[in-house]
Amino acid sequence: MHWNGTPVTDEMLAEEAQKRDYILLNAWEADYVPKLKAANPTVTVLVYKDMSSTRSYACRDGKDDKHLPTGIGFCDAEKNRPEWFLKGPNGKRLEYAGYQGHWQMDVGNPKYQKEWAENVVAATKGVFDGVLIDNALWTCDTYHPGTCPSQYRDNASFQAAYSSFFANTREIFTSAGVKTVANMSNARLHKDGWKNYMANLDGGWDEWWLSFSDTEQLPDYAEGWRRQVAQIAENEAAGKITLVQPHFSKTAVRPFRYALASYFMAANSTKSAIAEMEKTDGYGEPSPWHPEYDWDLGKPSGPHTSVGTNVYRRDFACGTVVVNANPTDSKAITLSLGGDHLNEAGTNVNSVSLPGTSGTILRKTCPSKR
Repeated sequence: MHWNGTPVTDEMLAEEAQKRDYILLNAWEADYVPKLKAANPTVTVLVYKDMSSTRSYACRDGKDDKHLPTGIGFCDAEKNRPEWFLKGPNGKRLEYAGYQGHWQMDVGNPKYQKEWAENVVAATKGVFDGVLIDNALWTCDTYHPGTCPSQYRDNASFQAAYSSFFANTREIFTSAGVKTVANMSNARLHKDGWKNYMANLDGGWDEWWLSFSDTEQLPDYAEGWRRQVAQIAENEAAGKITLVQPHFSKTAVRPFRYALASYFMAANSTKSAIAEMEKTDGYGEPSPWHPEYDWDLGKPSGPHTSVGTNVYRRDFACGTVVVNANPTDSKAITLSLGGDHLNEAGTNVNSVSLPGTSGTILRKTCPSKR
């Protein structure tokens, strides 16, 4: 994900394209796409577009920038569609707290939906493979706590507006061959939320997945581990894209292994992808590449299974992953592997001991091919 405008070299583009299944860029970085495709023709390149806001900083001297981070230009909306700006009970437009120049728009307005989608298709088709639709929101006071738009005074009506956006724009994108992947962070907090938005999308991105820092990991409960792992499983079954992003520092081993082992509990194909983030909105340098990403565990023998209270295991032709999704401060569990494996350090083991919110990725000798 390269959204912060940090310097990029041709060598970096080629290296990252060969590693990654997905690369996410800004609209003004279209010149990178041919270079990425030359290095890896199968890489999927998505362009960032915010569905929920228009940006006044991209309006200069009364004219919108040529390449926008949104689907609707601020200057155009200000002049021709002022009714598309959402307002609070005091009649003032809603600006995102902490994000100056981000103005919330009426995603439930059919005319807004149509123009947004048509503008994005025009800017995307033939250049990018698809669009990363940011800010598929859930609560009506997101970005302005305690204040909901006058048009959407509760979360139910707010979410209905977003569902209608995806339903009403679906045909525009599919007929143009443009993939749609939405940032649905916090879907875990809303029952059937992921499923409802995904019904009219090609994929979903969870920006805060399982690990929020070096010390904050989600254990297994109704809105925790099981629901976030199910996001991947549901999309895999439907042939849809899932991008997940845990947060921790580059040297934090336990949250990395917990996240990656949990990811392998559901991921089956390159439709799914994982990339960590250390700092919020730190979308500049490429995310770290770990040796485990190059390991070939082979085909899974089936879905993951429960091997204890909140403890899960999944076997592959060439490896095994185990997760202890009990709370972080719970006692360690010991599990027999039923055979020899190599752990992350390359040590031969036949059992593992895992404390709460930790995981392990293990390799074993692959069956010989005949």
